[in-house]
Amino acid sequence: MQKLTKTILALLLGTSCSYAQDHQFHPPWNTPPESAVNFTIPGIDNIPDLYGEIENPQLVIFFAGNQFMVIDDLIKTFKKEHPQYERIFVETLPPGILAKQIQGGSLTIGNLKITHTPDIYTAGQRRITEMADYFDQTIAYATNKLTLMVPKGNPKNIKSLKDLKRKDVRVSMPNPAWEGVGEQIKTAYRKVGGEELVHTIMEDKVADKSTYLTKIHHRESPLRILEGQADVAPVWYSEAFFQKMINHPVESITIPDNENITAKYMAGKLKKSKNKQAASDFMAYLQSDSAKNIYKKYGFQVD
Repeated sequence: MQKLTKTILALLLGTSCSYAQDHQFHPPWNTPPESAVNFTIPGIDNIPDLYGEIENPQLVIFFAGNQFMVIDDLIKTFKKEHPQYERIFVETLPPGILAKQIQGGSLTIGNLKITHTPDIYTAGQRRITEMADYFDQTIAYATNKLTLMVPKGNPKNIKSLKDLKRKDVRVSMPNPAWEGVGEQIKTAYRKVGGEELVHTIMEDKVADKSTYLTKIHHRESPLRILEGQADVAPVWYSEAFFQKMINHPVESITIPDNENITAKYMAGKLKKSKNKQAASDFMAYLQSDSAKNIYKKYGFQVD
């Protein structure tokens, strides 16, 4: 009986350790706002892409999801320079999802429905250009390049984009359906291996499930690397830079400039903005040295 009890206890402890291991890398990777109660349960009850004050906000910003890492510093510094804005609400979902939210007027996550109209929307240059009729002002403020994120030690010896076609390599790939970076990565594939490489990674390997297309956005790729579900993920340089900054066990494989692409991030101030002065102030802030230094801190490139 004593032996059985010890066996059961060992199994329970093993399950507990496994559970902790399962969620040790889970977001939020940002600092949650102060509150009377913090009920964030990693991997279970966790909404990492909604930030700040959702009730009666004085400024609403929809940021393309790959910029989640700058939000803490960016909003804190903006509030310090503009103390009149205390209530700011930010979303960092995929730019394609945010665009649909703008066009449709609402978004539901779980049981939460959000009907805020953003004052500012940021995305890649192509999407901002396509949505030009929604804005009365647009600006460019940062750029980025691609890199390959791999587990620490690079166990599959990934050296280039061509290695992603290997049958033994599991790829985590941004879904081009709602992530602009997905199309940009396909452009990089074409530079290296033409349509054959695009077809192999985006069709053949999707069919055999050795390429995983993200269901949310860029957070999934590092998480899949960290939890052993993927061997490589093409991501923006800033994403690999951030994961290393917070001491997660990943490495970055450089993509040569002649095989790489450059993304330009732009912000648009919406014509239907309800907080026009706050929106104008934030657009000016994005072009300030304060904001540029924050983007540099997290691995983005600025002029």
